[in-house]
Amino acid sequence: MMAEHGIRDFLVAKRKAAERFGVTDGAVLPKNTEIEMALVEYQRLFGGDTHTESLHAQRAAALHAMRQLSGFEPRLVGSVLSGTATQHSDIQLHLFAERPEAVTIWLLDQGIRHDVTTRRVKMNAERVLEYPGVRFEVDEQAIEATVFPTDGIRQAPVSPVDGRPMRRADVADLEALLGAD
Repeated sequence: MMAEHGIRDFLVAKRKAAERFGVTDGAVLPKNTEIEMALVEYQRLFGGDTHTESLHAQRAAALHAMRQLSGFEPRLVGSVLSGTATQHSDIQLHLFAERPEAVTIWLLDQGIRHDVTTRRVKMNAERVLEYPGVRFEVDEQAIEATVFPTDGIRQAPVSPVDGRPMRRADVADLEALLGAD
């Protein structure tokens, strides 16, 4: 469901699958890490060159956006970084600014059409915070950027996959990843 229908939320995908197959016992549902491994395997088996090309285009667009947004110390996160992105996946960036509106003003100054959003982010087991964000496109790829305070660069949010600090890649990391593609 995640690969074919673009569902991004693990819990939503689990619920839909459980409903489809008549499963009522939530204890038998797979862990997020198991789902991510299955996504990787699915894409390896069925994605082929199409998946590889799509992922490369998403990563190239992310790099382009990150270079443009360099003043906000951008970091790539999520499925485009991990390699599990589908053609439906948004590129997810973390940006860092003293004032969140600085990102919006910069986008306006550049003539980049965007929507202002908010995103709930799990920082640890007990703490979920809401941060501002923006949605826009680069190279025909959808970008969803969450804007953290400048000191937010030191503590990554919790990954929805494994509960550990989310992996983040800066421009140099992404350039190396693209060089390996």
